[in-house]
Amino acid sequence: MHIKANQNSLKYISLITLTLQNAVLGLSMRYGRTRSGDMFLSSTAVVMSEFVKLLTCLVLVFHEEGQDVNRFVTALHTTIVKNPVDTFKICVPSLVYIIQNNLLYLSASHLDAATYQVTYQLKILTTAMFAVTILKKKLLQQQWGALVFLVGGVVLVQLADSSTPQQSVSDMPEQNRLLGFGAALGACVLSGFAGIYFEKMLKGADISVWMRNVQLSLLSLPFGLLTCFSNDFRSIRQNGFFIGYDLFVWYLVVLQAGGGLIVAMVVKYADNILKGFATSLAIIISCVASMYLFKFNLTVQFALGAMLVIVSIFLYGYEPRKPKPVEDTTETEQFLPKV
Repeated sequence: MHIKANQNSLKYISLITLTLQNAVLGLSMRYGRTRSGDMFLSSTAVVMSEFVKLLTCLVLVFHEEGQDVNRFVTALHTTIVKNPVDTFKICVPSLVYIIQNNLLYLSASHLDAATYQVTYQLKILTTAMFAVTILKKKLLQQQWGALVFLVGGVVLVQLADSSTPQQSVSDMPEQNRLLGFGAALGACVLSGFAGIYFEKMLKGADISVWMRNVQLSLLSLPFGLLTCFSNDFRSIRQNGFFIGYDLFVWYLVVLQAGGGLIVAMVVKYADNILKGFATSLAIIISCVASMYLFKFNLTVQFALGAMLVIVSIFLYGYEPRKPKPVEDTTETEQFLPKV
């Protein structure tokens, strides 16, 4: 009875954590890209997020190895240095995640938080497509229907007319919804591919999730730094790597770094329905918060599109109960006394 109560508590904790992370990240990224003052470079924020994630995963791996320094160093050397082919394979999602995270910042710069939150759910579609092609998974009929609802909902959201024009912010480029949608769509494609590729890598070797994330972050950092200096070299040279950084930007860095780790932690306690509820609730929170924080105009068309996306999330994650197998009584009947 006590164990069941603890499991229920963990489920509710998982729900709250996942909901807040999904909602707050979108709102925070939007605020961080539209507030006044010196604008931080999104490329450097991506690098710092990977650095924070690396430190966190190293601590978790250290605990996995019984907090023994020798075992910890040996595990890192065996996994990363002695298996160059395996490490090289991880380069693919490392590069993809860096590009994806930069696209998310670009999308947040040109889309309001509510539209960004809804549009980014297209990652369900891209993940399903890559799961079918790469992992040879078969989707159920209601999952195919959910994907149709998802696409229809996102189309309605993107076509929704806002009566309130986008207000330009100082030191910010003019808002371009098409560019923002293109960036979000690109991030969805990369997210789907990287997620399925990473899942295949996890299943193909006996390596923990945290060790895999250490590999990812170690390889992502060089790619991220290359992106920084290729895109923003002039700005970094003139203003420094940490231009525009304050407590809020560091909070955003930690929040983005912890996002994937939080999901990995709660997956064992939250089923698909719970995860779908958390994502759907995050969309609602983003819509309501955007109305007050960013003067977002909620239209009927947008609301209908958001509802279709929410329905698709539940429909895709729904797993019908399998009927209990009927016990074969033919062998036992011959031993029963005849009436």
